[in-house]
Amino acid sequence: MEQNLGEDSVPVPESVDKSSILDVKPLRSLVPVFPLSSNFNGGSGPQGFSPFLCFPPSGPFPPGYAPFYPFAGIQTQPAGETPIRSTTFYGGTPISTAVPLNSYQTPEYADATKRQSRGSANGDKDVGSKTKSQKRTRGSQDVNFTSSEIDHDAIADDILTSYDVTTFDTFRRSDGDKEAVEYTLGIFELLRRKIMQVEDLKESTFGQIRRSDLRAATILMNKGFRTNAKKRIGAVPGVEVGAIFFFRMEMCLIGLHSPSMAGIDYMSLKVSQEEEPLAVSIVSSGGYEDNVEDENVLIYSGHGGNINRKDKEIMDQKLERGNLALEKSLHRGNEVRVVRGLRDPTSTSPAGKVYVYDGLYKIQESWIEKGLSGCSVFKYKLIRVAGQPDAFKIWKSIQLWREGVVPRSGIILPDLTSGREKLPVSLINDVDNEKGPAYFTYSSSLQLSKESTPPLTPAESFIGCTCSSGCLPGKQNCPCVQKNGGYLPHTANAVLVDPKSIIYECGSSCHCPPNCRNRVTQGGIKVRLEVFKTKDKGWALRSWDPIRAGTFICEYAGEVISSDKMQQLGSEIGDHFFDGTHIYQPVVNLPGCCSKATSDLPFPIVINAKNFGNVSRFLNHSCWPNVFWQPVMRASNKEFDLHIAFYALRHIPPMTELTYDYGVVSPEKAELGKKQCLCGSPKCRGFFY
Repeated sequence: MEQNLGEDSVPVPESVDKSSILDVKPLRSLVPVFPLSSNFNGGSGPQGFSPFLCFPPSGPFPPGYAPFYPFAGIQTQPAGETPIRSTTFYGGTPISTAVPLNSYQTPEYADATKRQSRGSANGDKDVGSKTKSQKRTRGSQDVNFTSSEIDHDAIADDILTSYDVTTFDTFRRSDGDKEAVEYTLGIFELLRRKIMQVEDLKESTFGQIRRSDLRAATILMNKGFRTNAKKRIGAVPGVEVGAIFFFRMEMCLIGLHSPSMAGIDYMSLKVSQEEEPLAVSIVSSGGYEDNVEDENVLIYSGHGGNINRKDKEIMDQKLERGNLALEKSLHRGNEVRVVRGLRDPTSTSPAGKVYVYDGLYKIQESWIEKGLSGCSVFKYKLIRVAGQPDAFKIWKSIQLWREGVVPRSGIILPDLTSGREKLPVSLINDVDNEKGPAYFTYSSSLQLSKESTPPLTPAESFIGCTCSSGCLPGKQNCPCVQKNGGYLPHTANAVLVDPKSIIYECGSSCHCPPNCRNRVTQGGIKVRLEVFKTKDKGWALRSWDPIRAGTFICEYAGEVISSDKMQQLGSEIGDHFFDGTHIYQPVVNLPGCCSKATSDLPFPIVINAKNFGNVSRFLNHSCWPNVFWQPVMRASNKEFDLHIAFYALRHIPPMTELTYDYGVVSPEKAELGKKQCLCGSPKCRGFFY
């Protein structure tokens, strides 16, 4: 199962199968078996093995030795990184490269004495390297990234070729914009999920951590596919205040925060005849004794001193590296980007995090105080620059609403679904005195009318699967897996791998349980939504929760009618309908915004949600949407029913309006039903249908 446990994740003890006992022998016949260490000079033991060596149960272990249960689950602080410089541009001229272009790299960690460092090296160094056959060691945990069966570079090349990233020129890699940032993150997410999907077919090995985020980011950096590669002080082009990230590698790829683990990023600036370090960004994610409660003030702790280490002597922090850079920034008065690491409310793991870019801060003062360990710790007080959009403040407000400390203002109904959804959907108006949208009956499912097209019958009779415990990846005798081309369309945490013309889900014909991995769109909404009144676009939809790219949001519910019936209704149908007969063009060719012309569907579908429907009827149009729709077929009585599911196109911060592109019509109908578009995006067409 994919887990977003931050950069220090290790397997949880519950993931170990303790029921398996292999090759049981009498105790006297057991001989300790350890792999030979290349740097061990001692003689051989019994049966040609190395002599018995004793190590602390939680490590550290020398090369070739791994921890065993239950100590394998002990959380240890990873070492600091030795970054590399990535300057080879995909589709351009290689300037310099640390390793061959097609080599897979994973971050290389420095000596254990450099652990706990919050400081980053100068320059545009981001990710360290090791070859495919090597391992990366995190303290006591040997993490095996060996994967000889899968060519990750080939997967990346296929994606980069499919989306024609050669048009992503050198200038936009050096200095990006909003489109370049979203393009980079879109390619990263698509590659990461593809790697997850392929590795899902492999049998997992104890002690192995599958970090698809590290694999994807490293491959893209090796190929030079990134943006805002040049370090800078202040705002990063194309990165908006309030943007969220589920992996620190995302921030590396777009130039927001270069080090993949260190909390302080800095650069050298020439002053007079000498160079001095200046801080450019910091990440506060709970690893140190920071005071993060105030929405406009951050008390940030310096790095070093082994503050959180139990296997090292704790000592006073020193005024060096990141600490020195923060001190210099205090005197120079330069702006510092601040990223706050918060608990992900949608994660099933208590360690799941989401990173929020909270904008620019200035360091007001610094001092030294005794920390909880009794040693001296540097403290820096940062004040948020005024006039920026709210970011962390929004998260704090939502937390107070959840806990009932502060009531949600403007609430009309606490749950307009009347309990028909697992999570309540609030109805909010803090704009004017309107008491709600026109009356409709809330329904979470599709209804077929007499005029609607009947379910699609496949060429061959489909009897459904017999997976009583749920469909599993790689189970090639599962007819549902076969219908999806040999893969499950969603990852283990229910994220859509990539958009398809059609994805096939299990249905009433199948024997799998409701929590089957191939029934993602059938479990109702998974995020806390609210319907709210806008100033100029009527009613709209947004979420209290952060939404990860590829996450299922809701199905379009209502009455399925024929195209002819829709023409008859005309203006009576109002604004609440979904028209699959429109032509859906790509939006700036971003991954996930694939073209869905009428020919891509098994038959045109029109859904009327005027009289009854669900939250999807409040999704407004945008020419630069953050949501896309995906046709889903569900097996039902040897037939398939078509449904329309909505997914997040990219990461969506809380309280951001959810929108999708309504599409366009054929040229001969271009002037019929045209309405003025008020989306306000840079790519606005000025109208929609």
